[in-house]
Amino acid sequence: MLYHVYEMQRVTLAPMRMLANHALTLLDTPFNPWRPTMVGRLTHAALDSFEHSTRRFGKPEFGHKRTIINGEPVEITEEIVVTDPWCDLLRFRRAVERPHDPKLLIVAPMSGHYATLLRGTVKAFLPDHDVYITDWRDAREVPLAGPDFDLNDYIDYVIRYLHLLGRDTHVIAVCQPSVPVVAAISLMNEAKDPSAPQSVSLIGGPIDTRVGITSVNDFAKKHSIDWFRRHVIHRVPIGYPGSFRRVYPGFLQLAGFMAMNIDRHMEAHWQMFLHLVEGDGETLTSKRRFYEEYRAVMDMSADFYLQTIHSVFQEHLLPRGLLLYRGHRVDPSAIERTAIQTIEGERDDISGIGQTKATHTMTPNLASEMREHWEQPGVGHYGLFNGQRFRAEIAPRIKAFIRAHHDVAYRDRAA
Repeated sequence: MLYHVYEMQRVTLAPMRMLANHALTLLDTPFNPWRPTMVGRLTHAALDSFEHSTRRFGKPEFGHKRTIINGEPVEITEEIVVTDPWCDLLRFRRAVERPHDPKLLIVAPMSGHYATLLRGTVKAFLPDHDVYITDWRDAREVPLAGPDFDLNDYIDYVIRYLHLLGRDTHVIAVCQPSVPVVAAISLMNEAKDPSAPQSVSLIGGPIDTRVGITSVNDFAKKHSIDWFRRHVIHRVPIGYPGSFRRVYPGFLQLAGFMAMNIDRHMEAHWQMFLHLVEGDGETLTSKRRFYEEYRAVMDMSADFYLQTIHSVFQEHLLPRGLLLYRGHRVDPSAIERTAIQTIEGERDDISGIGQTKATHTMTPNLASEMREHWEQPGVGHYGLFNGQRFRAEIAPRIKAFIRAHHDVAYRDRAA
């Protein structure tokens, strides 16, 4: 019912947004004497802020058209390698042949935002890696007659894509996918699967949420799974391909994200209003670009969401050795062939300090030279995979780790 109320509100606001757009057009008419005045600037800023804050943002584009390799620009073509009901596997094909560059599978989170949230992550690795990414589908776009999706299916997709890419693939898992990725790699190592990746870099992942407890973890523990089922699971309204599918709606996820740091978001929007009044377009554009990405959210499969809450945040099944994959116990201690790098942020308020590092305790049979941990000073969750600190300090560490274990794999085969 709440989803329907939300849609009605959006439809109700549409005429007001249209009026605001027309008013902005009139204010921006050349030689309008009111526009440069304080009243004109305040009116324009208010209308522009209303239009932008009530706009619904669809799926953004990655927008990578070229990269720089050895000082020369190289064209990038985004292509779909394989299409599945719940995901497209995307490849960023470079217009040069570099067969010795490592294949890199970036597993994007299915946690409310589109894979484009990792646009900066992808960009950092394009010059020296053959980059692929999981582009998860919005649940409201998956017809009810199609297959359902849960945590087991997520693990299936990771294994399927690693088989497709073949040996010598490396993996980066950002936040939420750390758990299913570790599960997939555990299963593949246990089965002596030749497609098990050479390395995995886990960035800010909730591997063991019993440590470094954050407000996210605390909220999940204080509410029963029945509470989540009753209060946050809704059916997609008529008008979408996935009508009547049970989902955790994107707008609720966004509300939760915003509520965690409401003071900071209110201050940011006030600053954007002042930038409009002052005509500071450059600073305004930068902040708006962030919020347009931040507010572009997708619905999540109810089965996957509820299973993740139960398994990861309430019962901690993976670190306790109790996680089952289609009836088979997942055993991280089976990981012996995949090197593991864990990265955490000093100010991460989503995945607390120690949660990702716990992976090393769970993998006692992995040689010491095949593991690495790094705690990045001065960054929060978002800064672990985007921004200046990521580009300058975190990405180079990941590249060095991948290259070290990529070169070892080639030397071992040559021997």
